[in-house]
Order: sequence, then structure tokens, then C-alpha cells
Amino acid sequence: MDMSFTPEQEAFRSEVREWIAQAMPPHIATKANNDGAFSNAEVMEWHKVLAAKGWVAPHWPKEFGGPGFDATQRFIFGQEMELAGTPQLSPFGLSMVGPLIMQFGNDAQKQRFLPKILSGEEVWCQGYSEPNAGSDLASLKTRAEKNAAGNYVLNGQKTWTTYAQYADWIFVLARTNPDVKQQAGISFFLVDMKTPGLTVKPFLTTGGTPAFCETWFENVEVPKENLIGQENMGWTYAKALLGHERTLVSGVGISARTLLRTKRLAKEIQKDGRPLLEDPGFRAKIARSEIKLEALRMTVLRSLASAQLGHAPGPESSILKLRGTDLQQETVDLLMEVLGHDSLTWFNPEGTVNPRGESAPSIFNYVRAATIYAGSNEIQKNIIAKMILGLPSA
Repeated sequence: MDMSFTPEQEAFRSEVREWIAQAMPPHIATKANNDGAFSNAEVMEWHKVLAAKGWVAPHWPKEFGGPGFDATQRFIFGQEMELAGTPQLSPFGLSMVGPLIMQFGNDAQKQRFLPKILSGEEVWCQGYSEPNAGSDLASLKTRAEKNAAGNYVLNGQKTWTTYAQYADWIFVLARTNPDVKQQAGISFFLVDMKTPGLTVKPFLTTGGTPAFCETWFENVEVPKENLIGQENMGWTYAKALLGHERTLVSGVGISARTLLRTKRLAKEIQKDGRPLLEDPGFRAKIARSEIKLEALRMTVLRSLASAQLGHAPGPESSILKLRGTDLQQETVDLLMEVLGHDSLTWFNPEGTVNPRGESAPSIFNYVRAATIYAGSNEIQKNIIAKMILGLPSA
């Protein structure tokens, strides 16, 4: 198999690289060069720069405002973004509910929501997880009941709603029929965060970031026009969205950046009078992680190529989630190893450690959740056993 790129593809790479260098605002470029953490305002600023270029959703088809990249162009584009250390955009609109609306939404929903997701005018969050219904998503308790006007009234609580405090809209799973099999009585709603009765309370993660929120629905009225597809068919749509999410949470870009950052630090930190990166044992660890990363990257690429042919993500996305999140934790472990004792304080005061390592302890704590969210890795192993290997249920 020829894995080399054509002259046209290399020219595309040069175009992307040069554009990023020119388009990234100076204050964002400075943070990117120093592996700094980006604020929500900076993430959205970069979103709008990409949107103005038409490159904010490289995986969207042209008819919905995407750039029409093929799978190889998306691969090259993603690589160049990783190498430049650009801010990671919020996935909830661009990579999750956006593709779902394209697949299952009606024309009015596509016209109403997709352009504002692209432009960054409206930001989304996800209302899936609930207290006491973590990995067993189908046991959710949030309910939606029709009122006299035919609209839906939502009551219940969601948790782990990532960055809900910044979101304009939330996509929500709610029970619309309690008298049937759990999976058969769920519907999928698009909810305006400004609706009366909807309350958001952020809380700190163990990494010290306000990434997660608890979200309450108290008699929140949702127009019937905001139901996706058919009532009680939400589980089907949820599984499709989870497929997109699990492809996404493979975290190829996150692991690639962490490895790049680790190698930069290992060049600067000395061990026995020479850079740590020259230590054979450490180099072997880096090499093992890079091989795993390339294998994962190629598997994601195959999945994206399949999606481009119109195939919805299937149970193979569980493999991406499983291997990807294991690798995220492995690469951050390497980063912590490079930092040594400087990694033992969770919140290093500014100036006390190498600037490239300041946020590493917080990332280490945050990424513990990677093997839990989007369906725990134990759940993914069950899916692989039953759906791919054909093994019987326990």
C-alpha cells in the first residue's frame, strides 16, 4: 500500500500550514507555541476565524456549508492543526448534533440550526448523562409530557453537561413513554438554554477546571418543532450520535499534541548530563506511544472514509473510543514522567516549573475521566464482544 501523499496533497498541506500561520491571532499563537491552555473566548475567536475561511467543519458536506474536503484532506488538515497547537473547538455542535440534524432532522431544522452552528453564533452542549444513570443511559428519568398546545414540558436533571455555562442550546434525551421497554420510550429534543425553568450550575473537576455542570429542567416548555425525528425514536438517534462521539473521543489530536509537548520538554530537561529525550529507555516509550497513535489515526481515517460514503458510525467506533482513551492516559503519564517531582503539585505556581509543564497536572487529573465518559470502556468492551465478535451476553 502506497502511504505517500501526491504533489497535489502536499500542496494542500502547504496551503493549510501557511494559512494557519497567517490567520492565528498573535495572542493565540503565543499560547499555542507555549502549549498554554485556551479560554472559552479564545476558542470561539478561533472558531470564527475558521468559519470565515470556510474550514470550521472539515467533515461537513458542501451542501451544508462544509469545505468539501475528502478523507485525505481532512487527515492533512487535522495534522496541521495539531502541529500548530491551535485551540480545540467545541465538538457538541460541529461534530455531534450538527451531523445528527443532517441525518435525522427535517428541512426546517436544518435551515434553522446548521448555519448558526457553523458560524459559531450558537454554541451547544449535551444533555445525556443523569444522576444514577451513568453508563446505563437508557434508564434515564428526565421526562417530557405533552401539554394542551402539543408542546413538550421537560422535568428532570442532567449531570456532566460539559461547558453548559457557555452554551446557547442543549440536545436532550427525555422519556416520553414510561410504559414500554426503556429504549423504546425515549425522544430527542433541541432546547434553548434561555427557556424559563432551565438552570445550570458549574462545578470544578479534580483538574481544577469548571468543565462540568449540573443542569435542571423544571417545567421547561419545548416547542414541538424541536423534536428530532419521531417521538419515542430517540434511542435510535442517540446511538447514532454516540457513534459520532466515540469516533471523536478517540482523541487523536489530543494524544498527538501531548506527545509533541512531551518530546519538547524532554529536549529541555536533563538526565545524567544530557537531554532526557536521548535516554534509550525513554525514547522506546515514546516510540511505542507513537506507533499506537499512528495505528489509531489510520483506523479513524478509515472510519471517516466510510462516513463520507454515507455509512453511519457502527460498533467499530467502540474500538476507537477504547484504544483512544487508553492512549490519552498513556501519553499524559509520559508527560508527568518527564516533569518528575514538578508534576506532584496539582496547581504549580506560575514560574516554578517549565512553562510547558504548568498545566500538565491538571490535564492528568482531567483525563482520568476519558475512560468513563461517552460510555465507559467496560461498556465498550461489551459492545465489541456482542456486536463485533458475536459473543453471547453474560
